[in-house]
This record gives sequence, C-alpha cells and structure tokens, in this order.
Amino acid sequence: MYDISTRMRALALVAQGRSLNSVSKETGISRHAITCWLTRLEPLSRTPPCVRCRVTPGVPEDRPAYAYLLGLYLGDGYIISKPRHHYLMVTCTASWPGLVDAAEDAMRRVQPEPSISRLERTGCIDVKSYTKHWACLLPQHGPGKKHERPIVLEPWQQAIVDAHPWEFIRGLIHSDGCRITNWTTRMVGGERKRYEYPRYFFTNKSDDIRGLYTGTLDKVGVEWTHCARNGDPYNVSVAKKASVALLDTHVGPKY
Repeated sequence: MYDISTRMRALALVAQGRSLNSVSKETGISRHAITCWLTRLEPLSRTPPCVRCRVTPGVPEDRPAYAYLLGLYLGDGYIISKPRHHYLMVTCTASWPGLVDAAEDAMRRVQPEPSISRLERTGCIDVKSYTKHWACLLPQHGPGKKHERPIVLEPWQQAIVDAHPWEFIRGLIHSDGCRITNWTTRMVGGERKRYEYPRYFFTNKSDDIRGLYTGTLDKVGVEWTHCARNGDPYNVSVAKKASVALLDTHVGPKY
C-alpha cells in the first residue's frame, strides 16, 4: 500500500528518536505497519550522529546558537527521555512570535537532523525537537525540578558560555527575563515630576541558575542587584543606565 519513499520517510522519523505513536499520527501510517518495516527492511540507525557520543567527545559546531539554546533550556526548557520517546521542549509565550522562531532556529543550528514541531496551547507555544541526544548536549537534564537539584555547567559548556556570554544572557532573559519601564516621582523646584526608566528583570527559583546569570553579567560589566519578594531573592534587577544600555544593545525586549 505504501511506496518505498513513504516507508523511508516514516523510518527516518523513527530514527530521529520519535515515538511510533507520533510518527503514526503525523504520517497516517499504522503503528503495526511501521513496526513491520523496522523488522523487515534493512536495519536503519535509530540514533543520528551526536558530537558528545563520539569516542573523543566534541562540542556543537554552532557555539553561539548553543549558548543561546542553553539559556532557553535553563529557563523554560525541559527534556523528556523515555525508552521510545525523547525530545527537548522550550515553552514560549505566544505573544512573542520572534522568540518562538528564535528557539526553533537555535535547535536547528545545534542539531540539524531531528524533526521539530510546534504545539499551540492557551497563551503559549511549545517548540519540540525529537532526539534522545539532547540529553547528551544538555547534561543538566535530570529527575525533578531544576531548582530542587544542583545545576552546574560542564567544563566544555562553560568554555562556550565564556566565549559567547551575550548569547547565553540573551537566552536566559528570553526565557525567564523581561524588560519593563519603571517610574518614580521627585520634587524639582517645588514641583513633583514623574520620571520613567527602563529596567531588566530575571526571575528563577534556582540559586545555581541565578548564579550562572549574575556571574556572566559580571564578566561583561553589567551591574545588578537582587530584589527579594517575601524574603525570597528570586529576582535579579538591572537598572543602572549604563548596564541597561548594554543589555539593550545585546539583548533588547522580547518580540
């Protein structure tokens, strides 16, 4: 019932780490047929090449894209890794289509082989990339919530962040940060005047992730302060004019 190109397309999707259910749903081919092809046709590698799985592990070729994607993952990303179901997902607010495009572009530049899809939910869009090797490239993956376990970069990751700090900062702000306009009033010549000024916030419950953010800010000369809410120092603020100007140049508001 199916020509060879249809069969090979379905098998290629499976080779990217997709589950049989998702491949069946996307192609309209039954799980039974795909299972038969997997056993009857010439064996096909179900795991695309991975730079971290080599005898001598390497690093992603597009390092700026990786630094950005690492920031997105530490903020709003997570990995599902089961025997037949593996994917990286980054959740983006639907009102920022540019961020959705940037997340997908970074995934494609870091891992060109896996398929990528978007799932629209109320108020947000999940960008998914299917391959088990995301767990190799993002070794911070593990059981439980990120703020309940240690988050430490491996030496090769830290070297990439050190070489591309602004991309890493941009990814963190695009996930768990924002640029807002604050205002205050002051008396000038007996008259109270209103002043507005831009400010960047980054909010994350993980002490380790906030530490990675502030440590990288220190390296690029951005001044920051903690803003505690109910005694919890989850918010990092950048309000100094020169530091805001640096973030505006290299990050800017979400779009």
